[in-house]
Amino acid sequence: MDFVATIGRTFLGFLAHVGRLSAFTGTAVSHVVRPPFYPRLLLRSMVEIGYYSLPVVGLTAVFTGMVLALQSYSGFSRFAAEGAVATVVVLSVTRELAPVLAGLMVAGRIGASMAAEIGTMRVTEQIDALTTLSTNPFKYLVAPRLLAGLLMVPFLVLVADIIGVFGGYIVGIYKLGFNPATYLARTWEFLEPLDVISGLTKAAVFGFLISLMGCYHGYYSKGGAQGVGAATTNSVVSAAIMILICNYIITALYFGK
Repeated sequence: MDFVATIGRTFLGFLAHVGRLSAFTGTAVSHVVRPPFYPRLLLRSMVEIGYYSLPVVGLTAVFTGMVLALQSYSGFSRFAAEGAVATVVVLSVTRELAPVLAGLMVAGRIGASMAAEIGTMRVTEQIDALTTLSTNPFKYLVAPRLLAGLLMVPFLVLVADIIGVFGGYIVGIYKLGFNPATYLARTWEFLEPLDVISGLTKAAVFGFLISLMGCYHGYYSKGGAQGVGAATTNSVVSAAIMILICNYIITALYFGK
């Protein structure tokens, strides 16, 4: 019976976390669309998420495109289909690799930062001080970060699309010996607006999830420095898992015919 009781406690704890996350999400989203607004905090969060994440996202995208071109050429050369390298690179980057890898990199950088900052404010009672001063913590701390993540991660993914395709182009031209005009023609021939739109849709969802997980785990952290560290870890892990799950769901909605 102890084993059954352990399973029951685990399941009930999971349901409690799901309920608390759902209530947190509903409250946070309601504060995003209701005044008062804090444009300075929103701008600061947008710079933090977008501008400061450009280097790591750009490096990830360019080397991903380069490696993808090499691996595609290595595989397709066995079937005399080397001409499909440009098409595979642009479709893989825009549909999957740019949004997923950018989302994971931003989750590791921004999600952890949000959880650590808000968690530190929680354990040092700064959030309680905001409430005492009649400032809603959701309006001041959570709403700007959610909106900034929703807006800026698609921007990062759009930049990653361009840089990733450019990385594949560099390898294709200077390493594999493709004709530049032919490579560009192959790149544009099979690329459709839906490919880019699906990636940007994923990016918007991922940005919201990253900010939500960072704020949620930071807001409910407890136990001093150890609790802040656990909240930081949990925010990154949960954001990464939700990114992978939602990536499949969105892909199935767009292309699962």
